[in-house]
Amino acid sequence: MGSIFSKIVAGEIPCYRVAEDDKHLAFLDVNPNAEGHTLCIPKNEVDRLFDLSEEDYAALLLFSRKVALALKKTVPCKRVGMTVIGLEVPHAHVHLIPLNTMEDATFGKKVQIDPQALQALAEKIAANTQELRMRN
Repeated sequence: MGSIFSKIVAGEIPCYRVAEDDKHLAFLDVNPNAEGHTLCIPKNEVDRLFDLSEEDYAALLLFSRKVALALKKTVPCKRVGMTVIGLEVPHAHVHLIPLNTMEDATFGKKVQIDPQALQALAEKIAANTQELRMRN
């Protein structure tokens, strides 16, 4: 049985996509620490981040960087933090979290965002991700 993220990649579970390439997918966290909290995953299910090959590890971080730049352009924040915990879902993933305070990174504080607002935010981040790709 695949992880929930593998089911998202396969289209079995919907998500709020913000970026995608052949090997990666970025989507909004539906239980976010802050508005814009985004998850970046490899499409190929690998349990732990450090189980990725060096090439796949580097590619995931480069993909995450592009998403973080678009996220910073979209969501007002002091900076975009990145964290890897990996206990909740057995599929390597990176959390990108817009930060204004240290509490935003603790995973103890969650915000509620309605589905329409999540969709609109995903579209804005996706547009900024696309714009950054055009320039690079």
